[in-house]
Amino acid sequence: MSIDYAAIEARRAELRQRYVLPHRPSSSARGLHHIALLSSDVERTIKFYQDLLEFPLTEIIENRDYKGSNHFFFDIGNGNLLAFFDFPGLDLGAYQEVLGGLHHIAISVDPATWERLRGKLEMAGVPHQIESGASIYFKDPDGARLELLADHLGEMYGSRVL
Repeated sequence: MSIDYAAIEARRAELRQRYVLPHRPSSSARGLHHIALLSSDVERTIKFYQDLLEFPLTEIIENRDYKGSNHFFFDIGNGNLLAFFDFPGLDLGAYQEVLGGLHHIAISVDPATWERLRGKLEMAGVPHQIESGASIYFKDPDGARLELLADHLGEMYGSRVL
């Protein structure tokens, strides 16, 4: 299969011109409340996110949708949360990255924190990939792909996206 990259770029330019407004209105949203992922082992997830990545656990409550299941939250800054559910007794299988599903979660950290967390990931033996000197990609214990990005919120590799 041959990909027409010139046509793709032309379409991208057309969409940008048509939909990226010169005077963008305010969003109706207040921000991302939380993204919810699955955890096959609550304590392992807490150790990974709180101890390794330094995202404080803020609360753990019962999942209202499944008795005996936990719903727990980590502070990822700026009033945003990363949440998890476990479903004891259900065989959910391993995490799968699929087309049409969650690709990855990108979390902004300052450059000094990025360096410190990169070192912690290396010391913990977590396989990772560095891209453009500002992104580090890796997977959590259940296989969800994460990115730590050393750019400010609203920026992507030095360009304003917000």
